[in-house]
Amino acid sequence: MRRKPIELAAVATAAVPGLTPTAVSSAPDDPADFDAALLLDSEGKRWRVRSPRHAEASARLETEFLVLRAFAPGIRAELPFLMPTVAGTVRQGQLSTFVYSHLAGATRSLDELSNGSPALAREIGAALAAIHDLPRSIVSNADLPSYTPNEFRQRRLNELDQAATTGKIPPLLLRRWEHAMEDVSLWRFNPCVVHGDLHEDNLLVEGERVTAVTGWTDLRIGDPADDMAWLVASNEQDFVNAVLDHYTSSRRDVPDAHLLRRAALSAEFALAQYLVKGMAAGNQEMIDEAESMLATLAEDVAEHGGQPISVEPLPQPVAAPEPGTEQAIADAGAHVDAPTVPAAPAPAANRTAPAVSKVTLLPMEPVPGSASADDATAGISARPAVHVTPIPRETGADEPAAVPQPVAETATAAAAEAGDQASAEPGAGKAAGAPADITAIPGAAKSSKSSESSSADAALDGAPQAAAPDPDAGKVSEAGDSDAGAAVPAGTDTSTQSIAVVQPGPVVQPETAAEPDSPVQPETAAEPGSGDNTSTAAITVVDSASR
Repeated sequence: MRRKPIELAAVATAAVPGLTPTAVSSAPDDPADFDAALLLDSEGKRWRVRSPRHAEASARLETEFLVLRAFAPGIRAELPFLMPTVAGTVRQGQLSTFVYSHLAGATRSLDELSNGSPALAREIGAALAAIHDLPRSIVSNADLPSYTPNEFRQRRLNELDQAATTGKIPPLLLRRWEHAMEDVSLWRFNPCVVHGDLHEDNLLVEGERVTAVTGWTDLRIGDPADDMAWLVASNEQDFVNAVLDHYTSSRRDVPDAHLLRRAALSAEFALAQYLVKGMAAGNQEMIDEAESMLATLAEDVAEHGGQPISVEPLPQPVAAPEPGTEQAIADAGAHVDAPTVPAAPAPAANRTAPAVSKVTLLPMEPVPGSASADDATAGISARPAVHVTPIPRETGADEPAAVPQPVAETATAAAAEAGDQASAEPGAGKAAGAPADITAIPGAAKSSKSSESSSADAALDGAPQAAAPDPDAGKVSEAGDSDAGAAVPAGTDTSTQSIAVVQPGPVVQPETAAEPDSPVQPETAAEPGSGDNTSTAAITVVDSASR
């Protein structure tokens, strides 16, 4: 509940005995945390009253009271400005109201300060340097917070996560702030004593001189850029440079090079902190104001880029493709990446289609004696081997037509081929691949000494036998009767197999009768004019058996 100035005057009379207010007016302060008023008493003295609006603000005022007590007279004498003194306090429930002795000077807006003289800029720079050069014992003795650069950066990241949960921060600002907070090179500074809540409303100015600095509720050891956040909001760069130059020359320690970048980040991030504070207090007016300022900042950053707040530039997000271009990009990528495989020739109408080409990915096989497959694949990626195998197939239509051969030539060629095969492949017992018009006839027994000779001993339908002499053998096997195929060779002999080629033709008549005891059978001649019988040519396949 907001308190009116007249109510604060009544509370002040309870905090400072003998105080008789004669006039009262409102005083500028943080509206989210405090109600403030200026009083004029009967003796002409001025007083300032600050009343917290919630428990957290009351704790801050109590912290300030401890800080002001820690400033001994010797420390105050070295400062180029005055500090407030607590005249009295009164507690109402969980909240404590404080009354301070009045200090000379008045607050000015940032524009008024920016348009001031260079002497005023130097005064502000000197005041900032004096605060940052305060002894750290003031903070440690009062048990106030102290942060290292990394701890302070992590604290900012935690606050950013909290602000993002509200869902009211523009995504552009979230990316911008997160990128700056994760830039480690930006956060290399020397921690020092920091006012923590320094802005134009806490500077009392009289003429061209800074008379007092108020609002010591957030004193700590941390980043000096926090006290510069209000300064970078000025549109007058000359004013900012003048303050920074005198600040640098007045400091005992040399400021870091990224001081103003972090100051600009702190100024922008203060809007998110204001939003979180308004939502925690349930103040819709604060929430609306914070959202409006955040939207304005996001538009300014999108249009002009904003002030530099990080060392590394912010990566620009990749623009989303226009509708309809996703498929085209995918097709183009597939066309570029996929290996081109030559197409197999189209099959003819009367031919069988060739086999489909296959692309096979073969995993790399481990080299014998090398490391195991798991160790090898841990460091070396397998390179697939691509085999493109078109397999055309021929049909019977493409084979050349067989030219008919005479029976005798056919038989002779077949005999020679069979003999070569038998000599090249000993142990073969049968002739393979015989055509349909070739009939296998059992061979006759033969002596073991004449394994390389051949004979024809079989006849069909009472036809006379045709025997071929063996030039290498001294003996010729005798022909048997029509049941010669029943003869079985001995185990030590060479088995033979005869193949008869049956061809329709004239009846074969012997020129001379074969004598029973003759070792050589006479050749036969074909007599033209008779086509009812068949002629045969005997081909003997010799199967050599081990003796």
